[in-house]
Amino acid sequence: MSSLSQQAAPNRHQTVCVDIDGVKVGGGHVVRVQSMTNTDTANIDATVAQVAALAGAGSELVRLTVDRDEAARAVPYIREKLLAQNVTVPLIGDFHYIGHKLLADHPACAEALAKFRINPGNVGFKEKRDSQFLSMIELAAKLDKAVRIGVNWGSLDQDLAQSLMDENAKLSEPRSPQDVTREALVQSALGSAERAEQLGLGKDRIVISCKVSEAPELVNVYRLLAERSTYALHLGLTEAGMGDKGIVASTAALSILLSEGIGDTIRVSLTPEPGAAREREVRVAQEILQSLHLRSFSPQVIACPGCGRTTSTSFQELAMDIQNYVRTRMPEWRTAYPGAESLKLAVMGCIVNGPGESKQADIGISLPGTGETPSAPVFVDGEKVATLKGENLAKQFQEMVEAYVQKRYGGA
Repeated sequence: MSSLSQQAAPNRHQTVCVDIDGVKVGGGHVVRVQSMTNTDTANIDATVAQVAALAGAGSELVRLTVDRDEAARAVPYIREKLLAQNVTVPLIGDFHYIGHKLLADHPACAEALAKFRINPGNVGFKEKRDSQFLSMIELAAKLDKAVRIGVNWGSLDQDLAQSLMDENAKLSEPRSPQDVTREALVQSALGSAERAEQLGLGKDRIVISCKVSEAPELVNVYRLLAERSTYALHLGLTEAGMGDKGIVASTAALSILLSEGIGDTIRVSLTPEPGAAREREVRVAQEILQSLHLRSFSPQVIACPGCGRTTSTSFQELAMDIQNYVRTRMPEWRTAYPGAESLKLAVMGCIVNGPGESKQADIGISLPGTGETPSAPVFVDGEKVATLKGENLAKQFQEMVEAYVQKRYGGA
């Protein structure tokens, strides 16, 4: 893969860089992957375990719910235990309704966090909104903390939305309610960010987001944000959904925006299946970025879907074995063989596309399909180098992959 694995794609929307405890977001840096725990933050051990798992999967920022005193008190202990495990991922505090009070009452929590997440729609209501927003922003500025001003259409500032609706009703050609809601989202985010700057928070400490649940609407909102500002942008559907639906919806929305150069950090907000690992949302985000050639995280394994020519499951089993093998080896390869994450492998199932795809990969194998000669040619850098046969074929190919990684990336 090209050097795009190490740098942002060209023609990206230019935004201000925000340094979040060493993780640089925006300013031409690579698009960052983040996630959020779903443990009770007051449960220190469970939260530490999940943060460590998310960071181990590749999450570069992890957000925690800070919703009450017990959660706020737990945050510094969570940070301490993570550091003892050499887990240095920046922690983000997710605050709603009483964030101003929790930060004031628990200064150790504020110190332990790398970033505060503030929702303008519920930071406070009526006459309290400005003072409570002010107290959080002033504290962030004092402690030099980054802030994400995150607007959600499910908790939009109703005063602003109603004001825009009233203005729209007076127009000779009123816009649709959807257009007005979109405008309210953007105005809420940008107006709050500008207010934060007036209160002393630097533009290089502000990330903004406007999250909705529908992919087309997310694209429309972020195009407006990109046109009107240079703040670092966090992308993601606010509720993507479960399983395939959540993955497809997130991929549809984020891929369009990222391909247009919009977005500095992303989260895939999957509804977890009961008992399923939280890390899946991290892997999906990585796959989106890797598929767009914006980042490289792990070697790509290309495999055909199978058809009537491939009635044997051998190539499917080998593709799974190789996928699991590279994931298992990647932690060591990342350290010992820099660049191995950009490796491209092919495991194909018959003679139709098998040899051609295998030649295009760095290393590839074309297994025999139904009725074909029971032999599997292996191609390295476009050249046929071996033909494998027999029951030990999978192990032989793994050994060839390992040797290729050591030879190609060992001198990096």
